Amino acid sequence: MGSYNTVLVGTDGSPSSFRAVEAAARIAADAGGTLVLACAFHPMSARERQHAADRLGDLAYKVEGSTPADDALRAARERAVAAGARDIDEVAVEGDAVDSLVELAENRRADLVVVGNRGLNSLAGRLLGSVPANLSHRAPCDVLIVRTTDGR
Repeated sequence: MGSYNTVLVGTDGSPSSFRAVEAAARIAADAGGTLVLACAFHPMSARERQHAADRLGDLAYKVEGSTPADDALRAARERAVAAGARDIDEVAVEGDAVDSLVELAENRRADLVVVGNRGLNSLAGRLLGSVPANLSHRAPCDVLIVRTTDGR
């Protein structure tokens, strides 16, 4: 196995996804490669935004448009830099997480895709399939699933 020149990592802004970002950043830094931080999002309709505003008040901005993705990417970049990554790209992509990561891996010619294990053991994950499980079957390159949860 050769060096990983392009390492793609998915983040949703959660603490567990930032653990995957840190692992990916260390790998990219060690290889002298590029780290691509990716966050998939689904924009909200006007009706969904209103419903979120009714429920969340001032917090509603955190769930609309690509702003949460941009916020997640900024925070992920800080983590990546702290973990040693130097060459970092950020990409917010509208769409499903798995589809977006597969497409980005192909377009960016990623050598490695990194995701956290969150969701692998949930009932929904077992019934519907989780991002890590689905990605491991569809990715055009190596996939690293980082243990980001404490569940044993």
